[in-house]
Amino acid sequence: MNEKMQSQLNSANKFWKNRSSGQKGMMIGSLLLFITIILVVSMVSSKVNFAPLYSNLSPAEVGEIKAQLDGRGIQSQIADNGTTILVPQEVVDTLKVELAAEGFPNSGSIDYSFFSQNAGFGMTDNEFNVLKLEAMQTELAGLIKGIDGVQDAKVMINLPQETVWMSEAGQEASASIVLNTKAGYRFEEQQIQALYNLVSKSVPSLPTSNIVITNQHFEYFDLQNENSNGSGNLDAATAFQTQYQIKQNVERDIQRQVQQMLGMMMGQDKVVVSVTADIDFTQENREEQLVTPVNPENMEGIAVSVERITETFTGDGAVEGGIDGTGETGIPNYATGGLVGGTGDYERFEERINNDVNRIRKEIVESPYKVRDLGIQVMVEPPTPGDADTLPQQSIDDIEQILNTIVRTSIAKQEGAPELTDEELEGKVAVSVQTFNGKVDFETPPAQMIPLWAYIAGGVLLVIIILLLVLLLRKKKKEKDQFEYAEPFQAVSVQDINDETENASDIIKKQLEKLAKDNPGDFAKLLRSWIAEE
Repeated sequence: MNEKMQSQLNSANKFWKNRSSGQKGMMIGSLLLFITIILVVSMVSSKVNFAPLYSNLSPAEVGEIKAQLDGRGIQSQIADNGTTILVPQEVVDTLKVELAAEGFPNSGSIDYSFFSQNAGFGMTDNEFNVLKLEAMQTELAGLIKGIDGVQDAKVMINLPQETVWMSEAGQEASASIVLNTKAGYRFEEQQIQALYNLVSKSVPSLPTSNIVITNQHFEYFDLQNENSNGSGNLDAATAFQTQYQIKQNVERDIQRQVQQMLGMMMGQDKVVVSVTADIDFTQENREEQLVTPVNPENMEGIAVSVERITETFTGDGAVEGGIDGTGETGIPNYATGGLVGGTGDYERFEERINNDVNRIRKEIVESPYKVRDLGIQVMVEPPTPGDADTLPQQSIDDIEQILNTIVRTSIAKQEGAPELTDEELEGKVAVSVQTFNGKVDFETPPAQMIPLWAYIAGGVLLVIIILLLVLLLRKKKKEKDQFEYAEPFQAVSVQDINDETENASDIIKKQLEKLAKDNPGDFAKLLRSWIAEE
């Protein structure tokens, strides 16, 4: 092992001595440059760049957000006399969305200090306001993209204009947001609340009631009213708001189901669905006590008790003429003819039946609401916009049949009422084939570019690798030339060994001794070749 290491050291030393001064300088410089690049990349990648998360906060809120960040294991710093909190730059957007879903911050505003980099000396107030508004809209769109289910977003903010006149009622801002959502994705109520809190806390004087959020399919994402508890003791305004919210929820659920189903058939951007519902909010609590016959056919009840009396008599003392009071002019149970004491027959039959009926007592509580009527309107864009013939009539008929089934099963059925006819369903369903001209086009996000320093580092590494390969090939070529120079001795020796003359061993021995004295290196190579052949 030591001989092998010594041989490698000797080879490396010989290789280094055979290099010129220029080659030695290039190799040393390449090695130093490679080490320098590695050190710089390591330092840049390990350095943490902090960026403002929130600014203009109260000390209490800074403490709450600091506790939230420490619980998540995220580094943070406090700046600006305890009113600004800094976090690593790569997690700023994610933290803003997550904290907004939890209702942070309660005051203050999201930091937009980066737009000051574009402000130059001599900029007017109008230019500064336009730049600030553009920065807010761009930053909000970037934050909303971080929410799961949102592919792209466009934000339009309307800020109130400042006036020199004093007014008791403060002016409020408004915001409109269009989301490009994933196909078939349904947002949780917490995500919608996060969107409203994020936008409301990002723009000054912007209440959640002035925010409108929709997607590319014209579906509205409304904020759930926290004051609606479904109780019966609400005032008129709250009751109306609750009923209106229920109506919207019913329409939205049916609209989403139809949109998702038809979107799978025609394409998500080829279908627009609108649903209108008539909701009956009449609540009724009643008690019914019904009396019905057991047998409705003959209107008879069930026999509870039956009493039958039959009397017969034969012999003397019977009244002639049969049973008393059974004649045409007879009085019931009163003897009307014949003599008492005569011989005759007597018979009396009496039956008493007590019938009972069904007595039903019902306590009925009607549902708080039911769908009284429903209408569905669908607009479909043909596969080739502008050419309605590309959408076959069979597809339109299938869509109408699907909508008819949805309407038939959604409308509440009254007891004893007949089913909806086909003519009635045609008045509740409308399918229109049109070209969509109001689509919102979202820009394709630019591909992430590789930084320039990565190209430079890769080029330097490639040059170093090529240089090392050239030097290695030269070394192998030189060793091959030296080995070919020693081959004649090997060939002669092998031939002499195979020679079966009397003096063959002596001649070989002398040649080997001479080769070992004159050129030990070639002698060692010859021995290695023999060993390899064996």
